[in-house]
Amino acid sequence: MAIPKRVEILGAPVDCVDMDGALAAIDGMIVGERAQAVVAVNPEKVIKAQSDPVLLRSLATAGLLIPDGIGVVYAVRVLKGERIERVPGAELMPAICERAAQRGYKLFLFGASREVNAQAVAILRDLYPGIAIVGHQDGYVDEAGMPRLIQTINSSGAQILFVALGSPKQELWMERYLSQLPYVRVCQGVGGTFDVIAGRVRRAPAAFRQANLEWFYRLITEPRRALRQVVLPRFTWQVFREKIFGNS
Repeated sequence: MAIPKRVEILGAPVDCVDMDGALAAIDGMIVGERAQAVVAVNPEKVIKAQSDPVLLRSLATAGLLIPDGIGVVYAVRVLKGERIERVPGAELMPAICERAAQRGYKLFLFGASREVNAQAVAILRDLYPGIAIVGHQDGYVDEAGMPRLIQTINSSGAQILFVALGSPKQELWMERYLSQLPYVRVCQGVGGTFDVIAGRVRRAPAAFRQANLEWFYRLITEPRRALRQVVLPRFTWQVFREKIFGNS
């Protein structure tokens, strides 16, 4: 299996993959010898990593860094000349589930509320007959409950673990606990994807997605995201500055 090319954008790493390349990388991880994290990279995370060494380390040690944000895709194209495509985490997870149903991979879902988690499991079982979801747990587990959760995941024999705790909490969780999961091979941080699957949150209409304006749709439908989106001008300026003046 070809290893995706990894480049650095404004100090943060990202892999040059499309959806097919990401799925091929997942297949390679499944037959690997240890658990590896799959992390979505977007402008917000790139900017945060500049002042958060723990987050930056979690990115640097991930097995696969998907270009989830369109801003990151454009930055890679402009600064590195790589023709990559956006790989939304909300689309990669269902694609992994479809492949898991076909190939017998065992899955565990961790995160979100109890109701959302259970709904997501039920819907995935309907969508992908034969899918082996061998366990699930909502995200309301405190520090004292983590050893029991780790034991539950290990006892399930899951090879793929989806973690829906939001960013950067899920990335930090993976960095801390993946070494304690000897049977897991792929661990994807999926943010609010369980909510999308459960029908609690709507993705942007196809027209917005095709125009690469999913971020704008989420902003106008979830105004509370405005504080998170303020990093976009900063990200854009840094990309422009590096393009014009170099990395100085």
